[in-house]
Amino acid sequence: MKNYALITGASKGIGLELAKLFAKDGYSLVMVARSNDLLEKLKEEFTKEYGVDVVCIAKDLSNPSSAKEVYDETGKLGLRIDYLVNNAGFGDYGPFLDCNIERHNNMIQLNITTLINLCYYYGRDMRINHFGKIINIGSISSFFSGPLMSTYYATKAFVLSFSEALSKELKDDGVTVTVICPGTTATNFFDVANASSDKTNLLKKMHPASPVAVAKYGYQKAMKNKVIAIYGAKNRTAIFFNRFISRRLSRSIVYKIQSERKESN
Repeated sequence: MKNYALITGASKGIGLELAKLFAKDGYSLVMVARSNDLLEKLKEEFTKEYGVDVVCIAKDLSNPSSAKEVYDETGKLGLRIDYLVNNAGFGDYGPFLDCNIERHNNMIQLNITTLINLCYYYGRDMRINHFGKIINIGSISSFFSGPLMSTYYATKAFVLSFSEALSKELKDDGVTVTVICPGTTATNFFDVANASSDKTNLLKKMHPASPVAVAKYGYQKAMKNKVIAIYGAKNRTAIFFNRFISRRLSRSIVYKIQSERKESN
């Protein structure tokens, strides 16, 4: 039976780079994203370059029923998912009370609810098979409160906490859980988060990581069964020193950084 890796948000950024790494190692793929046209194009490219089987599922994962629909579809195809990568997610920038609340509800649905539902459905199968790996994409934001991106930071804090807890629960079941926590990465995140009217200058100031590098680092850590994979020495240092300052000071520092981001736009 083929080993399938299911990757959400697989058409761009970190998700796409993780898909390449799995394919390079000979794993068949289930690529999930919103654009069917883009997925089909990638399927053709992956099949030619890597010679692996690729199944495309076009799905808006902010829809409450989407996780079950994806699970049912892979079930009908008789696919055994041994690797689950929850990469899909988005953020939103600005004061919470000035936000579009429906957009934030969709963010919670995608970043949290769909993620835990996919972990639940595929995690139960992995436990029965006594084998599997779950990779969730967190963020350096998982370790801080985030004024001006309050909901996004909170969702990533949830992903970290949930992933750590789930890894412990599944420790004796042959299933590992890794949460990858990158800092600023050169993806379309700022476009989606409404924080990039001057994206080029902003990203230069923030020295973003390459999604290729982040994916490679996280993939290697996941294959070594690491629970938390924080990309970048500066990010690890920031998280370390955050333990020794007050939460009041921590959120003030984040607010200053986020305010400067606003001024750059």
